[in-house]
Amino acid sequence: MKTIKIIFWAVTLLLSILILSGVVMYFLNYSRISEGFIALNYPTYLIYPIAIAKTLGVIVVLFGKKRLIVEWAYAGLFFNLSIAFTAHLMTGDKEFGGALVALLFLITSYILRKKIYT
Repeated sequence: MKTIKIIFWAVTLLLSILILSGVVMYFLNYSRISEGFIALNYPTYLIYPIAIAKTLGVIVVLFGKKRLIVEWAYAGLFFNLSIAFTAHLMTGDKEFGGALVALLFLITSYILRKKIYT
C-alpha cells in the first residue's frame, strides 16, 4: 500500500504541475492563449473561467476531503482534458501531447486514489 501511495502522490503532483503551468500561461500570456483558442474555434472569453476552474480542480484533487467534491473535480478535469485532446487532434495542429499526458496522469491518479481511499 505504501508503494501505491507514493506512486499516487508522484503522479498527482506531476498532474498538478502540468495543469497549473498551463493556468499560469492563461494569465501571463493571454495573447498566445487566445490565438490558440481562436485556432480551435473556442471563444476567448472562456480563458479566465477555465483557468479558475482548473485551479480549483487541482486544489480539490490535492486537498479535498469530501469524496463527492473530489469526484466532481476529477470529472471536471477529465472533461476539460478530453475536450482539449480531441480539439487538438481534430484540428490537426499536433499540440495534443500535453493534454494526452495530463489525461493519462489524471486517470492514473483517479484509479490509485480509489485503491487508497476506498
